[in-house]
Amino acid sequence: MTSPTPSSETPQPFTVDPDDPAIVKLFAVLLAGEFTAFYRLMDESAMAPDVPSQVAIARMAGSEIAHFEKLAERVSAAGMDPAEAVTRYRSVFDQYHDVTTPKTWLEALVKAYVGDGLAADFYSELAGVLPADAQALVAEVMAATDSSHFARDQVRAALAVRPELASPLTLWGRRLLGEAITHAQWVLAAEEEVTDLLFRGATSLQGVATFFDAVADRHAQRMSDLGLG
Repeated sequence: MTSPTPSSETPQPFTVDPDDPAIVKLFAVLLAGEFTAFYRLMDESAMAPDVPSQVAIARMAGSEIAHFEKLAERVSAAGMDPAEAVTRYRSVFDQYHDVTTPKTWLEALVKAYVGDGLAADFYSELAGVLPADAQALVAEVMAATDSSHFARDQVRAALAVRPELASPLTLWGRRLLGEAITHAQWVLAAEEEVTDLLFRGATSLQGVATFFDAVADRHAQRMSDLGLG
């Protein structure tokens, strides 16, 4: 098989205007995601079996609301009402959470760990596209939180006692990835300006496909960290 020539596959360098309105839209989307994640974590914390687990997941939720406040400040400075941004974009995140509602505490833990990591993965794939100041903000609010490590440790401990749980939890983790990618694609389809901002350096749909492939690869490593396939 003949390898494609670099000129046909390598994206051409480009720059993004720091005042590009698509950046504000991206911040608004992330704002809605943080808002929804906070409330869903609090809802799902009701399944926690003990106080230490409740404290750990509350810390994760606290990180989400802290990230929300930083994004809200930037969105407000750009002239957009944070509440309106949440109203506009939260539905896609609500839909994601509606179809990934955990039935057990272990499913909630896998979702918390995987969800936290997917957010970080999405950022890491987009980091090089944004202007420096936007990169700094998104790096801060999308980075994986240390609080998610408790979820990994609890899942591994549970599997050591009941290894038969690995198979259903592996399927659950794959479902979480599939739903996350599907809903991210819905956002991109609805907001062409954001899609153009993030993928304008790519050729056709190849850049989008490569992006999601990289996210899936990182997800596989994260599942391995949990002791899952």
